[in-house]
Amino acid sequence: MNLKLGKHAFQQLQKGNLIFYEGDLTECGIDVTEASEYSALCTEMFKEESGLYQDKVFSFVHLSIQEFLAAVYALESWLGKSENVFHESFKCDKLSHLHMSAVDKALQSKNGHLDLFLRFLLGLSLESNQNLLKGLLTKRGGQTQSIEETFKYLSDKIKMESSPERINNLFHCLNELGDNSVVEEIQTSLRSGTLSETKLQPHQCSALVFVLQMSEEVLEEFDMNTYNTSEEGRLRLLPVVKTCKRVSLGQCGLTEGCCSYLASVLKTPNSQLKQLELRDNNLQDSGVTLLCAALKDPNCKLQELGLSRCGMTEGCCSDLASVLCSTKSQLKQLELRDNDLQDSGVTLLCDGLADPNCKLQKLG
Repeated sequence: MNLKLGKHAFQQLQKGNLIFYEGDLTECGIDVTEASEYSALCTEMFKEESGLYQDKVFSFVHLSIQEFLAAVYALESWLGKSENVFHESFKCDKLSHLHMSAVDKALQSKNGHLDLFLRFLLGLSLESNQNLLKGLLTKRGGQTQSIEETFKYLSDKIKMESSPERINNLFHCLNELGDNSVVEEIQTSLRSGTLSETKLQPHQCSALVFVLQMSEEVLEEFDMNTYNTSEEGRLRLLPVVKTCKRVSLGQCGLTEGCCSYLASVLKTPNSQLKQLELRDNNLQDSGVTLLCAALKDPNCKLQELGLSRCGMTEGCCSDLASVLCSTKSQLKQLELRDNDLQDSGVTLLCDGLADPNCKLQKLG
């Protein structure tokens, strides 16, 4: 019954389904009535509701239950039958081939719906964890080499990936397999204070972000110029702003492309960011417009914003003025020197400054 539930969980997860019907269960050989009568398993794992036309609608009591059972099924399919659930028509000699398929599928997912499934699958792949499920999983040796191959595959993907969320999940995957070498290296350097003396590779920048985010502590201050890295490395460091109160990103080669990410951080309900320095970056009007939309969000707590020499013109001044007029904006200090705002732009700003809702105390 566990494995039937696992097969059903995997199939529905593949489709992105969180709710399903009795017919979906029957396809996997699960008789809901019989299962409920002879086992508490279904009644504990499923919620049953009436949907449209009074059809019974089912869902797992929590998404993580579905993801875990799906991972059990995927692993047992390989342990017992050498099957790769992602490529059922081919025999799968190595566990690492199953891992690689799962990693690729998870990275291709737009909404990350396979991320936790992947972590469960890798964690269960350790023989020490399989021993905890003996009687359910088939015993099979020769997995050590596959685990090492998976280490390398994950490490290579971290170096190639650009999405902060996906990189973060890949580090969690390494953690499930017991490989924390890159993270431990960063932690040691952080404790010793030598991190700023080393040129960080992009994947090391991602590891630094992972370490800082896992600490769950709000950083008082983060200055990106403290770290010696490449342009790609600086982009990988951007997610640190989620965990900080004061952030300096001046002269970091940023463009308007990063402003949508910064705006999303500012709108996050638990964001603690109060000071943001962006001087000497080519953000242009389009980038500043994105930031202005975030500054009017009720979740935004930003009080000080530095935009010196950011390639701005009068084109973004109406957006800045609307921020100054907004009742939701917390902005108290705004630095705009060395931008080509001209008289027309400043006139627009003056309208915002004259508004009774304006909280600004200092304008450069």
